[in-house]
Amino acid sequence: MANGMARALWERYEPVHDLVYFAPQAHHAARALGLRGYWMGYFALRAAPLGPVSPAVVTSGFYVFHHDRVARALPDAWRYAAPAQVLAAREDAMDAAMTGLYGPEVTGSAEFTEAADLAWEAAAAADTTGRVLAAANQALERPERPTARLWQAVTTLREHRGDGHVAVLVGQGLGPVEAMVLKAAAGESDEDFLRETRQWGQGDWTAAGVRLRERGLLAGDGSLTASGTAARAQVEALTDAAAESPWHALGPDRTARLAALLDPLARAVAESDLLPPGNPVGLPARSTPVGD
Repeated sequence: MANGMARALWERYEPVHDLVYFAPQAHHAARALGLRGYWMGYFALRAAPLGPVSPAVVTSGFYVFHHDRVARALPDAWRYAAPAQVLAAREDAMDAAMTGLYGPEVTGSAEFTEAADLAWEAAAAADTTGRVLAAANQALERPERPTARLWQAVTTLREHRGDGHVAVLVGQGLGPVEAMVLKAAAGESDEDFLRETRQWGQGDWTAAGVRLRERGLLAGDGSLTASGTAARAQVEALTDAAAESPWHALGPDRTARLAALLDPLARAVAESDLLPPGNPVGLPARSTPVGD
């Protein structure tokens, strides 16, 4: 199966997954648990499948955050709410967020349940060898509610792809800041947004740029060189290739069906006011056609 299938599905399930970061229901759930501030909620909600892990584990697995950003949230979050409580709260929050955004007619439809079941099957088939975040999410019990089932399935798929992406970056010798500098230079995300939200200092960012220029990946003005463009393309191609296993298992016809079912859900998120400017995940403005 062409790598384009893995990319096309990512572009459709990533916005649905992102509700956990930006939907007000997720913020309310975090506050109700006693979690303080956006970032404590973010790290607790995302890391909860791993158990009460330390900042070092999350810094390593999430890859692009400065350790100080993580350490301000963890392990303190686990004093307010155990991971099991966080998992239950995020399931309820995603049910409420999806019902609120899409409407009960959509979330109660046969097509929505079909999407949830197809996504769950794909997520269950994902090879999580060496992929800790994906494995932790894949090990969670199957939710009864189609909303929670779909969200949890696309989250497993998203972390599966993300774990593979981190492995590619490590293999290409691109550290957290170098990876973000290249992403910003490629025009995929806003530089200031990435640097500030991931809490890297300007000195760290400048030093990463120097290292990339020494490798011939950045020009003097901070733009990508031809080698830098090729390196970015290689990272994305390898990431796509590493994300294929769920779609091989599901097969081309049912993968295309899932893409069609996810398409309006992803568009609804993109057209809402939920996602912030700056595009931190680098999603394209238009989705890749299935099978390209």
